Amino acid sequence: MSKHKVEDIRNITFCGHGSAGKTTLIDTLLVTTGAVKRQASVDDGTSICDFDEEEKSHRYSIEASVTHFDHGGKRFHAIDTPGYPDFIGQTLGSMRGADTAAIVINAQSGIEVNTRRVFAEAGKAGLGRMIIISKMDSDNIDFPALLEGIQEMFGGECVPLNVPLGNGADFRGVAGTLKVPDDTQGALLDPAEIHESLMESIVMADEEVMERFLEGTPPTDEELAPLIVQAVAEGSLIPVVCISAKTGGGMSELLDALALCALPPGIVPQKATGGDGEEVEVKAEEGGPLIAQVFKTRIDPFVQKLSFLRIFSGTMKTGQTVPLIGSRKGIKINQLFLVQANETEPVEKAGPGAIVAVTKMEDLETSTTLGELTMPPICFPKPMVGLAATPKSRGDEGKLSGALHKVCLEDSTFQLDRDAQTKELVITGMSELHLQIIQERIKRRDKVELETKEPKIPYRETIQANAEGSYRHRKQSGGRGQFGEVHIRMFPLPGDVDIEEYATKARFASMKTPHYDPANNFLWIDSVVGATIPGNFMPAVEKGFKERMVQGVIAGYQVQNICVEVHFGKHHAVDSSEQAFKTAGSMAFRNVFREAKPALLEPIVKIAITVPADKVGDVNSDMSGRRGRVLGMDSAGGGLQTVSAEVPLAEVTTYARTLSSMTGGQGSYSLEFSHYDIVPGNVQQEIIKKAKLREEEE
Repeated sequence: MSKHKVEDIRNITFCGHGSAGKTTLIDTLLVTTGAVKRQASVDDGTSICDFDEEEKSHRYSIEASVTHFDHGGKRFHAIDTPGYPDFIGQTLGSMRGADTAAIVINAQSGIEVNTRRVFAEAGKAGLGRMIIISKMDSDNIDFPALLEGIQEMFGGECVPLNVPLGNGADFRGVAGTLKVPDDTQGALLDPAEIHESLMESIVMADEEVMERFLEGTPPTDEELAPLIVQAVAEGSLIPVVCISAKTGGGMSELLDALALCALPPGIVPQKATGGDGEEVEVKAEEGGPLIAQVFKTRIDPFVQKLSFLRIFSGTMKTGQTVPLIGSRKGIKINQLFLVQANETEPVEKAGPGAIVAVTKMEDLETSTTLGELTMPPICFPKPMVGLAATPKSRGDEGKLSGALHKVCLEDSTFQLDRDAQTKELVITGMSELHLQIIQERIKRRDKVELETKEPKIPYRETIQANAEGSYRHRKQSGGRGQFGEVHIRMFPLPGDVDIEEYATKARFASMKTPHYDPANNFLWIDSVVGATIPGNFMPAVEKGFKERMVQGVIAGYQVQNICVEVHFGKHHAVDSSEQAFKTAGSMAFRNVFREAKPALLEPIVKIAITVPADKVGDVNSDMSGRRGRVLGMDSAGGGLQTVSAEVPLAEVTTYARTLSSMTGGQGSYSLEFSHYDIVPGNVQQEIIKKAKLREEEE
């Protein structure tokens, strides 16, 4: 690793929609540069990047795959990412390891729903962006219209670095627009005309050079290279290149474009936090403080846990003990590895910009920071589709627990919970497909088959009115009895309210310190005076509240957005106990909750549905039938429209099947959690009815 200077490293994540050709592209780059000495094909299961058995079976990427190759004196780390929105977590993790995002667009399909999402996510991450138009050898391509759609969607900063010579079967390569070649016969757009707009995008990065350019003096060749990098970093230039990985057309030009336009480490601004909470700018210096972050975790059947690290500052060495954020003692790096897809090669040290892996580090998880400063955590979307899961074979409970724990380590968009009410094991992911792939992996890797029940929707319970009441718990069965009486008032608590301001209102003037649980937006106030409930019993009352909140009141779902004031009570010098007051607190909560106009809340998701223009009416009609609200429509290019809507999660857990049937397989969509909202009365009654039936069955 040390033979590559920091300025000669390029970390690039290749992302885009499914079937854009990302995996084939990286496979071809690895073979073309001699990094891999064999031919590779996704179709026949010999892909370098898609080495997982599920990937080979389904013929699409499921995990991000890290590879490397050299070209033009530079070291490239190329990360292949899945194209389906179901696996977006892998793409988002890879962006923390990269400085540049190469967004791959299928020339035939055009801009698709995940193309737009990854483009936006790369922008939010501050990465430099390039666009690679792939599959130029396909039929029925309208390159001028596609480029126009790209510029309309992503901005005029998208300027071709080359244009295709010929289309479809006639595609024979590309002609550059930075330095226009003599032979441009068959060019689908005039490279000379594009040259001017390309130069304008480049010189915008430097005012002095721009002034000279406007006066008729173009930048020198020596000035161009750093200007292009600066323009890409600032977003004034998003280079567009054309290729066919299948025929090899444009591949050598792509390598040169990556070397010229991709950002070196240190260009993308990075901030870390010191022990005092102060933000510090991270500089890509070998002699700087060590800062590295885990951006991906993989469970390998041979080396077990593999943690992928991006080093932002400093140098890491094999055998070194490094600080671990959140731990008093550091951890020893037994061995650093350079990773080529599923193969590892030991290395002695790695510096800023390097991507390496370490094995069997139990303290490391995705987002963990190693070193002296803390990097921001990687933000992953919230999984929303759940299934109740049990092992198919009795006695496999232990194996299943271990298998699911591995998945949690690998996949930050997968959650595992034990339902407190039903005692069921609930697995939650991004979609039906996501959970299906996880089940296949567990079956292959851990030899455990799952049985699953209908999707579990994470409803919540709340109240819509004020109420008050009490409960006296009294039990006498010989010997010491049980006694505790609790009087409470209950109020709805809006999710966006200022808690301190709310808690200091006049009605709580006699309160002691308020207790607030932000996870469930639950506030409880102790305004008891005169020790009618002794202070040592108040924690038991709170525990009773929280246990009841977990159990739910009307349908067995978690309670949230609620404030409870304990204002009076009674105790007995002999018979009162913590258990008595916990029971009294729980029952008082239940009784008053039922009088406070209880309601169910349901998760609402934002859905972006991309379909052919002639199917938009069908989609809008279908959304209305699913209690959805259409927010708007945008052109997605290539005769496609993207419909944006808000819809209850319960209505779209199996939407993939409907959309495929409605559009003949041409539609795609992505989901993102938005907020919780009140369930309509008729729907609520059905949910409560089902919950009671389930309770009776159990």
